[in-house]
Amino acid sequence: MNPTVGALEENFSSIVRYVKMAEKMKSDVLVFPELCLTGYPPEDLLFREDFLSETVSLLNKISREVGEMLVILGTVFPGEDGLFNSAAIIHSGEIKGFYHKQFLPNYSVFDEERYFQRGEKSLVIDVGLSKIGITICEDIWQPFGPALTESLLGGAEVIVSLNSSPYHVGKQLTREKMLSTRALETVSYVVYCNSVGGQDELVFDGYSSVFCFKGEVVSRAKGFEEDFLTVDLDLSSLRRFRKRESRRKELKECLSSLNLEVDLLRIDLPSKKRDSVNNRVERILSGAEEIYSALVLGVKDYVRKNGFEKAVIGVSGGIDSALTSVIAVDALGRENVKLVFMPSEFTSKESREDVRELSRRLGIPLIEIDIGEIFQSYLRSLKDIFRGKEWDRTEENIQARIRGNLLMALSNKFNWLVLNAGNKSEFATGYATLYGDMAGGFSVLKDVPKTMVYELAKYRNSISEVIPKRILEKPPSAELRRNQRDEDELGPYEKIDDIIRLYVEEDASPDEIVERGLPRELVSKITELIDRSEYKRRQGPPGIRISPRAFGKDRRYPITNSFRRR
Repeated sequence: MNPTVGALEENFSSIVRYVKMAEKMKSDVLVFPELCLTGYPPEDLLFREDFLSETVSLLNKISREVGEMLVILGTVFPGEDGLFNSAAIIHSGEIKGFYHKQFLPNYSVFDEERYFQRGEKSLVIDVGLSKIGITICEDIWQPFGPALTESLLGGAEVIVSLNSSPYHVGKQLTREKMLSTRALETVSYVVYCNSVGGQDELVFDGYSSVFCFKGEVVSRAKGFEEDFLTVDLDLSSLRRFRKRESRRKELKECLSSLNLEVDLLRIDLPSKKRDSVNNRVERILSGAEEIYSALVLGVKDYVRKNGFEKAVIGVSGGIDSALTSVIAVDALGRENVKLVFMPSEFTSKESREDVRELSRRLGIPLIEIDIGEIFQSYLRSLKDIFRGKEWDRTEENIQARIRGNLLMALSNKFNWLVLNAGNKSEFATGYATLYGDMAGGFSVLKDVPKTMVYELAKYRNSISEVIPKRILEKPPSAELRRNQRDEDELGPYEKIDDIIRLYVEEDASPDEIVERGLPRELVSKITELIDRSEYKRRQGPPGIRISPRAFGKDRRYPITNSFRRR
């Protein structure tokens, strides 16, 4: 399910639609993701009484739509002791109970302790056919968490996990290794249900899946799109396997001594006659395909969920704006993407040709605004004030700000969302102009380093050659003065991106980075630029997170900061 934060009525309608689908298929149990009614993360909406009361009202309304099927649904629960991140247990038109999340993540992009109280009891539902244990997201990651308690002390044969687990590169492989381990530890089926969709900087990649008691995946939904996964569980095989497991008795005795509480909820599910299901296992995307899919979904949902119909991109003839344009077209359709080319006297003949060829290949008419006269007007206005001063970055930044100003004017006039084309290497080092090429409503490549930009462009061209070959081959340049080259000013992107990854994502010190074989002079230069550019990043647009530790929600450094690492 792809919920929208705060769109309670819309989320309600999606939930009811899936309930009716499952009932038509004569399903016994239907599982929804974590906080699917409110959307995730709802952040400070959770402090609003009207938001909470409407959520409760709609939850009661959902319950009246549920018949003899068991529905397990993620929502908030305003209790006497505070607010809980909960799973509502619904059957026969009634809410039968709640499970409250016990482990609240408070790291990386998560700050659930700001809003929620911890649950104190595990829950097992006896449905006659089997026993089902409930967990929510972080709970399932704990080796000796609720899943083991519910399996050993509560007798659960199926562990259900409701999730809103955000994407980063390689996350699904990490998840599946963990889920396989939990299934083996508990000797249970593990049913993992995850949200999908974009929410501001976050992308949720879906991949809801089921693991059997042998630790093997038996079913997996699609990634990066909504999917409805129907699974049949072989409980007879599970029970035979458990009889041969000697470790369970010892573990049960160990857990019993800890006085852990497990509530038991009895719900009688009627037996149903229906056709058997062929469990399907969708493939996991990897590499450039995985990242590209995340970026497309992030753009699509940010534009749609924020009420924009069209997006506009300033194209320069460079690789970043070309890739951003192609992602936008794949996300929104060519009819909803506008391309604006704003050349100056420093724009090369090749860049002019490349922009027009990109426009032709994408099938989008090009809006062209020459900034030459506007730029000269600025210089004339500043001539007396700048007298005696040499040309420097000031004049270069004026050009970038003219372009940003024009894009924002088009955004205001036509309600087009400006998609920023800056990459992570630029945002990290501050190699971008504040209020210029950093302008925009949403940054598509904000967490994508320059070297990966090329990989993604080559991947997309392997499907259809939409990006002109010369754009991929020519040296990157801002073209704000004659003979300008990015790497002449910064250094080689291959090394820069390694430094950024080590310093930002792995929190390595400059000395530790040098020990990895990178030149000290370049390491000192880049890490100092990263530290000094925090004020710029704070004023830039939000952008899609694809790395384990991204600027913004993940990495939070002070702007005023005199500490320098060695």
